[in-house]
Amino acid sequence: MTTKDLHTHTTYCDGANTPGEMVLSAIDKGLTAIGISGHSYTFFDTSYCMQKEDIPRYIAELHYLRAKYFDRIHVLCGVEQDYYSDYPTDEFDYVIGSVHYLKCGEEYVPVDEKPEILRKAAEKYFGGDIYALCGEYFRTVADVVNKTGCDIIGHFDLITKFQEKEPLFDTAHPRYIAAWKAAADELLKAGVPFEINMGAISRGYRTSPYPGREIMEYLKEHGGKLVLSSDAHSTDAIAYKFDEFESSI
Repeated sequence: MTTKDLHTHTTYCDGANTPGEMVLSAIDKGLTAIGISGHSYTFFDTSYCMQKEDIPRYIAELHYLRAKYFDRIHVLCGVEQDYYSDYPTDEFDYVIGSVHYLKCGEEYVPVDEKPEILRKAAEKYFGGDIYALCGEYFRTVADVVNKTGCDIIGHFDLITKFQEKEPLFDTAHPRYIAAWKAAADELLKAGVPFEINMGAISRGYRTSPYPGREIMEYLKEHGGKLVLSSDAHSTDAIAYKFDEFESSI
């Protein structure tokens, strides 16, 4: 049984609860380890991430909580490093590497904010070809380990966040499948685990985790390692539905 959750967010970025509250909730849920993984500072969009001046305090607080609760749970100080973040990761215990944006010209286009943003980006930068946009997304994802030096690959197919309610493309389209397979094949070479991410389920966007079932099975068939992650932004979402998806790893 999975008793650790390494993808969580707090009030240091876009989470609802403090690190202390998250740690206590993890203890109540019977976890043996909890990792807080604040969103890395992104200079081009500071609306959701840790602010640069707060990061030393974030690290100090996590170290304090580790010492305070050492006999009840292991507390890790991590970071969810965006592909385009330039903030150093040396002081963190571990790194989740994620792609939240596409860099189109001088614009950083968020892939998980609103479907309309992606539709407009496809029109503006890809001649209306949404599969070309998907291809660019997965080419970026393919490089996430190389770029971030991550220990865990975050939400591999984040671009599908809106697919259940407002589909942007057909995930069975040959070009889409070719794009994600090329990225998966490249990342599999690194031997870094992919997360099974529950964040979109707990926040009501999806009924299944990232990555999609077909991708998950492909990764397993090709020797990929998988780890459960909640991507919790509040105490109630820690270890969310881990019991239901334990058999997936």
